[in-house]
Amino acid sequence: MTSYDILIVGAGHAGAQAAIALRQRKFVGSIAILGEEPELPYERPPLSKDYLAGDKPFDRLLIRPAAFWVERDVTMLTGRRVVAVDPAARTVTTDDGARFGYGELIWAAGGHARRLSCAGHDLAGVHSVRSRADVDRMIAELDGTTRVAVIGGGYIGLEAAAILSKLGKQVIVFEAQDRVLARVAGAALSGFFEAEHRAHGVDIRLGAAVDCIVESAGRAAGVRLADGDVVPAEMVIVGVGIVPAVQPLLAAGAEGGNGVAVDTYGATSLPHVHAIGDCALHANIFADGLPIRLESVQNANDQATTVARALTGAPEPYVAVPWFWSNQYDLRLQTVGLSTGHDREVLRGDPATRSFSIVYLKAGRVVALDCVNAIKDYVQGRALVLSGAMLPAERLADAAVPLKELAAAG
Repeated sequence: MTSYDILIVGAGHAGAQAAIALRQRKFVGSIAILGEEPELPYERPPLSKDYLAGDKPFDRLLIRPAAFWVERDVTMLTGRRVVAVDPAARTVTTDDGARFGYGELIWAAGGHARRLSCAGHDLAGVHSVRSRADVDRMIAELDGTTRVAVIGGGYIGLEAAAILSKLGKQVIVFEAQDRVLARVAGAALSGFFEAEHRAHGVDIRLGAAVDCIVESAGRAAGVRLADGDVVPAEMVIVGVGIVPAVQPLLAAGAEGGNGVAVDTYGATSLPHVHAIGDCALHANIFADGLPIRLESVQNANDQATTVARALTGAPEPYVAVPWFWSNQYDLRLQTVGLSTGHDREVLRGDPATRSFSIVYLKAGRVVALDCVNAIKDYVQGRALVLSGAMLPAERLADAAVPLKELAAAG
């Protein structure tokens, strides 16, 4: 059995950044990254954008080239999945029966795409957008595909719909709720993106509950809705969130449920075990201190740095403003803060110009901004979210006044 001073489980943004931050902080012990996929750590956001479109080859998605990891003496254990953790013995067991020891364990395993539970969910032609292999399978089937059904009107579903529409496919989006992006944005932004997709020929069905995937000759041939309507499609893309990959930790006694619970330094309830990234359930001050999981590059990187600091003797609690982005058509959506629970939306600018922002208020405080092709608002609005600024709505709505002036005045 091989042991490492620090073993990182998960080769995504969080795992890669943890190793990078440890070496930047002059950690000289042994480090290994154990990843489920055969690839070196790579960026996932471009999978549903540039990579699917064929605009960016895979080697440009690598977080660092292979030589980087060799130079930093970071051992890569690829193509293995951890199935058990023994916190007393400080070991993990992988799906091939191998065991690895650790001094400190950083769990950065992220999650797996949530699958449908209905009949036909496992047919050929039904895809998720979570890994390179997922998207490679989609790309391999595009030549024989005319109609694509996308289940889920969140970021992943809409990004895939935008790319496939540009590739000339007939795309239908099925969203169970009454608007797209309902879980992450307010009604105004939802309406704007719904209109944009319709203008590009995407058919969006709201309040659409899926009954099953229709089969023909062993492949997906369409989607049957709860009302009995059958919509033909040669390809089905499922974008309904992820299931955090934490079962081995929970089975070992770690606290959690929808993720593994961590404190402000990234430590779990298990000794010498830390968790970061998509799977880490943490109390976030920008969510009123409630425990949440954040599925973003920002969160992955910042939590990785937090744990690296803690393990190198310079602990600082995790306090970082959440931010996200999404590219759809020629639109760049940038979000800062968390709009969950907001009670007012303030529009800055005119959506007809395709450059505007929405400021979200909760009890008068600025809690988040959605900025569409409005990078200045995005950059300057961060200070308003950080301070929880309380400003008159009419001033926030005046797009002629830079947000940095309001931040200085507030």
